[in-house]
Amino acid sequence: MECDKCGSDAIHHAAYSGAHLCGEHLRRSVEKRVKRRVREDGLLDPDATPDDPDRWVIGLSGGKDSVALTRILDDVFGKDPRVEMLALTIHEGIEGYRDASVDACVELADELSLRHELVSYEEEFDVRMDDVVEDDPEDMAACAYCGVFRRDLLENYAAEFDADKLLTGHNLDDEAQTAMMNFLEGDVRQVAKHFDASLGPFDEREATDAFVPRAKPLRDVPEKEIALYCHVRDLPTHMAECPHAEEAYRGEIQSTIHELEENHPGARHSIMAGYEELSALAADAYRGGDGDDAGDEDDGEGSALRECERCGSKTSRDVCRKCRLLDSIEAAT
Repeated sequence: MECDKCGSDAIHHAAYSGAHLCGEHLRRSVEKRVKRRVREDGLLDPDATPDDPDRWVIGLSGGKDSVALTRILDDVFGKDPRVEMLALTIHEGIEGYRDASVDACVELADELSLRHELVSYEEEFDVRMDDVVEDDPEDMAACAYCGVFRRDLLENYAAEFDADKLLTGHNLDDEAQTAMMNFLEGDVRQVAKHFDASLGPFDEREATDAFVPRAKPLRDVPEKEIALYCHVRDLPTHMAECPHAEEAYRGEIQSTIHELEENHPGARHSIMAGYEELSALAADAYRGGDGDDAGDEDDGEGSALRECERCGSKTSRDVCRKCRLLDSIEAAT
């Protein structure tokens, strides 16, 4: 195959568009879509100045998505005095796996001269995921524990940094899976919250002081293209999968969407196009209603947000989900 743009050897065929791309033009294509998303979402505050910059925290795990996001944002905004960026890496306490990815994070941050902070579950919560998985006091998937702890740390450190936005490396596949899960679960309220939490353009979201607003600049780019992008740019990336990953339902949805995409190229883009439009309508309908814990997970209660009586995090209960999980873990040891 030859690249449609220059005639060089193609390394990728994007079936959804029909394009054959060489390494250089794949790189340009990925960067163009991320820049467009940054622009359409209004990521950079138009009122930001060198004296009062927009402050962004980037969740940098060392995986392909977060590494690609960090590299592209640094290329675009690294020298822009209107933006101040911090890369935050979280060590969950997974022997071998996270150690290697932390090395990738450190290497990239050093290369970019980017401020980089490393925090751990062990330091913050006195738990390690390896031990949590072994005890499993709630009889649930490791990702269910980890997601709660990770969101709490991202939110708290973003607030500590006085961040205006929290950026994560969710790609098109990730977001299409989440959209499909919300559809199949009939969770319209969650669809509505998704818009204001991370999908909608910043000037269309409901303003809140409860949480640092999130953004996902990679959400138009398929996972495979991000992996190829990291390879083309020779970025320091840890490609291994977490040994505790076992989200059975999401895995089933992932397989379904993969099959749809194989048979009907462009299915992921169509899912997201419709989902984003519907999420905006749902947000209009549900705004001013009940609240949930931080992040994209419902805490299961329908009361207004308040401060957790243990840690001060925003929650819909007296005690937040993180603190309740920590109590279970402590009781099981």
